[in-house]
Amino acid sequence: MPTFIRHPKDFWTGIIFLFFGLGAIIIGQDYEMGTAGRMGPAYFPTVLGGLLSLVGAIAVVRSLLSPGEAIGKFYVKELVIILSAVLLFGFLMRGAGLVPAILVIVLLSAFASPKFRLAEAAMLAVGLAVFAVLVFVKLLGLPMAIIGPWLIK
Repeated sequence: MPTFIRHPKDFWTGIIFLFFGLGAIIIGQDYEMGTAGRMGPAYFPTVLGGLLSLVGAIAVVRSLLSPGEAIGKFYVKELVIILSAVLLFGFLMRGAGLVPAILVIVLLSAFASPKFRLAEAAMLAVGLAVFAVLVFVKLLGLPMAIIGPWLIK
C-alpha cells in the first residue's frame, strides 16, 4: 500500500463505491434520461450512480488526509456461508416456500458469526418467518407459498 494512503479502509471503500457508481452511470447511458418530473429509465441509475460516485470520491480523498487503521483479515469462510445462504433462499422460495427459505437464510447467516448460538438464531429465524408471513402474505397479499409444494404432499 503506498504511503500517501493514510486510511486503507476508506480508500478501498471509496474505490468500490466509485466502481459501482460509475458502472451504473455507464450502463444508464444506453437509456433515455427524461426529467425529474417525467423520469426515463436512465434517470434513477444515473442519479444514484452519481451520488454513489460522489460518496466514493469523498472517501478516497478522506483516506489521503486522515490516518486510520489497516485492513484486517478477509473472512472468506463467512463470506461463502452468507452468499450460500442468499442463493439457497432464492432457490428454496419457489419450491419449499417462504417459511423454510427464511429459516435457512437466517440460520446459515447466523452460523457465519463467531458469536453463533443455535437457540438465539432459531428464535430469530422463527420470529422473522412469522413477521414475513404476516406482512408479505397476509397484509400485502403477495402470492407467496408459506409452505411450498416440495413439503406438502
